Amino acid sequence: MEEVQMMTAGNAEAIQKRPVVRTDHSLYYEDMEVGQVYRSSSRTLTEADLTMFSMLSGDWNQVHADATHMEAQGGERLLHGALGIAVVTGLMDRAGWFGTSAIAMTDIGDWAFVRPLCCGDTVTMEMEIVGCRVVSAGDKGIVSRVFTLFNQNGEIVQRGKSGMLIKLERDR
Repeated sequence: MEEVQMMTAGNAEAIQKRPVVRTDHSLYYEDMEVGQVYRSSSRTLTEADLTMFSMLSGDWNQVHADATHMEAQGGERLLHGALGIAVVTGLMDRAGWFGTSAIAMTDIGDWAFVRPLCCGDTVTMEMEIVGCRVVSAGDKGIVSRVFTLFNQNGEIVQRGKSGMLIKLERDR
């Protein structure tokens, strides 16, 4: 077995010049074009998601926490609407689209909660690029996106806009 070479003052330059396989598949500003649509993998929402989001947010409203109340209303407990937004960001991260290229989310707007989210729903997200521009300093970009969250039946559950500050390819 080959001995692991430790970096020292004498060999640092040689070690730093070695070819390295990059595993970053992030998209950068130059990769974005208006009209592109990206689709994530799917994720099933669980009782644990409901409980953990209730704990994190402190929102234990009866529509989330009281099964008897919801059964009396003819339904089941609902996951928090804001959990859907969090799931969108998680699906985006899981896809690796902006793992090292994202600088910051700039806004969220026009978010619509079209259908309820329930335990057992399997959701998929689509991200459409609706605007791209380089900032006035010329050192980063702003990408405008529309996100759509679908349930297992292909029905829209949530939809909204969010901007993002993103690195240029040269800054990779």
